[in-house]
Amino acid sequence: MDLKTFTGLPFYIKLACVLFSLFAIGYLVILGKEILSPLVFSCLFSILLLPVAKFFEFKLRLPRSVASMLSVLLLLTFISGLIYVIASQIAELLKDWPEFQAQITHSLWEFRGWVQEHLHISRGKQLQVVNTATNKVLSPDTAAVGATVLSLSAILLFLVFTFIYSFFFLLYRRLIMSFLESVFLEENKATVHEIIDQVQYIIRKYIIGLLIEMAIVATVVSGAFSVLGLRYAILLGLITGLFNIIPYIGILTALAISAVVTLGSSPDSTKVIWVIGIMAVTHLVDSNVLLPLVVGSKVRINALITVLGVVIGEMIWGIPGMFLSIPVTAVLKIIFDRVESLKPWGIIMGDEEKKQNKLATRLMIKKKKIIIKAG
Repeated sequence: MDLKTFTGLPFYIKLACVLFSLFAIGYLVILGKEILSPLVFSCLFSILLLPVAKFFEFKLRLPRSVASMLSVLLLLTFISGLIYVIASQIAELLKDWPEFQAQITHSLWEFRGWVQEHLHISRGKQLQVVNTATNKVLSPDTAAVGATVLSLSAILLFLVFTFIYSFFFLLYRRLIMSFLESVFLEENKATVHEIIDQVQYIIRKYIIGLLIEMAIVATVVSGAFSVLGLRYAILLGLITGLFNIIPYIGILTALAISAVVTLGSSPDSTKVIWVIGIMAVTHLVDSNVLLPLVVGSKVRINALITVLGVVIGEMIWGIPGMFLSIPVTAVLKIIFDRVESLKPWGIIMGDEEKKQNKLATRLMIKKKKIIIKAG
């Protein structure tokens, strides 16, 4: 059945076909999470590492296998260093766990006193509500420890396969390109090349912009928390920078973690207010100045689709799905914008043309002038 015949069918038949296709694709994606999730991550990593691999291969005259391996090893070194810093900070937190637990209990007791005084709810009623949750957080049992060990082993296995797939994507990139060309008809090859080039360009620029944004946010938050005199300031800054990759939800998660750690590590509970203020100001500056300046309009997706993408990604693949939601949505929009029958979906996913923040615009103009002078 060709496209013209399909478009001529009744609406309810077309709707049934679309719904069946969506359910089938969704089921297969959920079923193949263990295989598809590292594949998608490795695809993004290979796009990011492609210029590095080309440099090793064409400038340094190294074999493609060696160039691909060196590129993956560079990425592995960077991620290993980041994991080491975070793990060392968490180890310090675990050393102080009894003190942390006692401080959290004391802070909760003071908070229940404030609620009893101002809201007239007795401590007993409050205790019934929060006791179970507090015990789960502060007194992990054997099953929770076992689940944590299994989660860590699963993460390690996930990373191993991701790096292996990244190496093979870089090594067989010409073979993959030939496959994509042979799948589609001859008259569609130009469109396929355009989509692939746009996906590589936009995803690479977007990931680099996110890494720069993550580094700036982590540095600023760590510095502000250090000036405030908070313990584990570096850990909280790294968590904020990492979770900031997830739109909207990430900054709220980082705020909750920072507030809990501050309550458990500082006897002065008013510092939590400072933490909330610092996180709020950082988010406002990041959203209105840093994000338009560093990431720019590489991925122009409206806020509604962004939030839906994050929620659907979490429902399908959990935390990895939340991190992958924006790049995958951006790839889908590139495809939708270039396929005639799918253009309406690209329109609804896009953002309205709006005037950029004035400060970000001035900074962008200044940045372009510096680049032109340097050139």
